[in-house]
Amino acid sequence: MTAALNRIVVGVDGAEPGRAAARWAATRAAERGLGLLIVHALHVEQRAYGGGLAGPAPWFDLLAADGRRILDEAVEETGTAAPGVRVDTLMPTGSPVAVLADVSKSAAMVVIGGTGKGFFGEMTIGSTASAIIAHAYCPVVVLRARKGTANYPEAGPMVVGVDGSPLSEQALEAAFEEASRRNASLVAVHAWSDVTYDDVYGMARLVTQWESIEDDERRLLAQRLAGWQEKYPDVAVERSLVRDRPRQVLLEWSAKAQLVVVGSRGRGGFTGLLLGSTSQALAHHAECPVMVVRPRLTR
Repeated sequence: MTAALNRIVVGVDGAEPGRAAARWAATRAAERGLGLLIVHALHVEQRAYGGGLAGPAPWFDLLAADGRRILDEAVEETGTAAPGVRVDTLMPTGSPVAVLADVSKSAAMVVIGGTGKGFFGEMTIGSTASAIIAHAYCPVVVLRARKGTANYPEAGPMVVGVDGSPLSEQALEAAFEEASRRNASLVAVHAWSDVTYDDVYGMARLVTQWESIEDDERRLLAQRLAGWQEKYPDVAVERSLVRDRPRQVLLEWSAKAQLVVVGSRGRGGFTGLLLGSTSQALAHHAECPVMVVRPRLTR
């Protein structure tokens, strides 16, 4: 771990999902021996006067005081969840998405809550999550709970979507690492019914040789897993090769998993279906935390 990636970042907004995200992030930081940076952005544009002029200083002081209260509460939550973790705070002004995207350049992971109003009074956390997933420079975890509950599972298998793309390979690495660290099993899901082939006129035609295609996809999954199983022999792996839509299969697995890991985009086995749509569906509808692996910033 380089010095630049020695912390996990969590965004908080004063609501319970944000506090839960802070507790979850603190626990993960303790597991990894990392520090924690808690971010609350003062989105002053919401209160700006006509012409873009900021409000009077007393109004800003009240906003800042409320932000400090939110950060103090989050620090207290993390101290209870993981007492030994070093915690820093950041309270910038501006768009929370832009702030989190910027600090993600030097983070091991960004964590945000998956329900509630989130940072914006007029924008749901789902929209915030979508934007952060699209712009972060490190893995993003959206903390989703079991359907109809506030239960963020800590038991069950890790589940990873495999499609053969470079980001899918990074997702595999992250999933194996998480499974090994938490002594959990791993389910590797490869869905292949979305495979189509285009003729020279660009018209998709249905492929009916399912058995032949299934053999090819089974080999692809085995090849992708082989090296990681050698590196992490302690992780029990279940292979799930299904003829179905990848997002639907992964959403179903999320109801019994403790974490689902996917790349932010990709093609490979999901030819014709960008994984971006799968990761976004999971961020909005999964029943467990979702880790979306993002391309690292090239320096």
